[in-house]
Amino acid sequence: MPDVCVIVNPAAGRGRGKLAEQHVRRAFAAVGVTDIRLTRTPGEETILAQRAIDEGVRTIVAVGGDGTWGNVANAIIASGAGVRLALGAAGTGNDFAKTVGAPANDYEATARLAVDGPDVAVDVGRIENKHFLNVTGFGFDIAVIEDVATIRWLKGDLLYMYSALRQLFGYAGVPVTLSSGNGAGGLTSHLMVIIANGRNFGGAFRIAPNASITDGRLDAVAIRTVAPFRRIGLFSAAARGTHLTHPDVRSEQAPRFTLSFAAPPAYETDGEYNRAASSTLEVACVPGALRVVAPMATPARA
Repeated sequence: MPDVCVIVNPAAGRGRGKLAEQHVRRAFAAVGVTDIRLTRTPGEETILAQRAIDEGVRTIVAVGGDGTWGNVANAIIASGAGVRLALGAAGTGNDFAKTVGAPANDYEATARLAVDGPDVAVDVGRIENKHFLNVTGFGFDIAVIEDVATIRWLKGDLLYMYSALRQLFGYAGVPVTLSSGNGAGGLTSHLMVIIANGRNFGGAFRIAPNASITDGRLDAVAIRTVAPFRRIGLFSAAARGTHLTHPDVRSEQAPRFTLSFAAPPAYETDGEYNRAASSTLEVACVPGALRVVAPMATPARA
């Protein structure tokens, strides 16, 4: 049975995955890997990954974006088989690869690493019955995800930046209480609440600049609802990663967080849209849950 397989999501990045397919095939053929599997329906990468694991594959290369990587990671974690995940970028933001230090845009380098390169055990987050690699988010980023789906003339980092700017002045906020176990107050209106495993978000934002994927903790970043004209400064600061000192931003590191809403909220995991079953949600770090193929320069566990 093959030791390495590649799962390509042709729909990733508004078709960037489809354009990347032949490049991916050439890069992996050069290292002797010809097992290339394509998704045909949304979320099918989870099924393809489980099938590959059952067949004895030890490294799965996921070519797509954060959502594709997260779906494959969920299959790997659920299997308990210790299969490695390698990252090939073909999505919109590709944020998790930036944190893990994987050369996801270089398919030739990714192919070589997948065959005989090192890996690092990284933390993941868990919410309800889902695991996420990069972030789970509430509020503003859900509005942006919904807006992104309506825009056809932009791609990549610029798409998220443009959608974020469109929502900057109109989004009303979401009432939420955030607690790490040290007590919590009442519902407070927030522009956005992000629980981050990785540092980057939305393609161009350093939302959790102090986050580590090997420290056993998640980073909560809660931005209170402020007047629209004040949001411009927050938006700009988040792109630079300097927003944590802003008086309307609360940040905290902890192994787990509890969020309470007035009603079951919509939320995202690695850019994938979800609707919660309950108005109270626990988000927890699962330390060292996944082996990710990456150069040795990836930081060791703190």
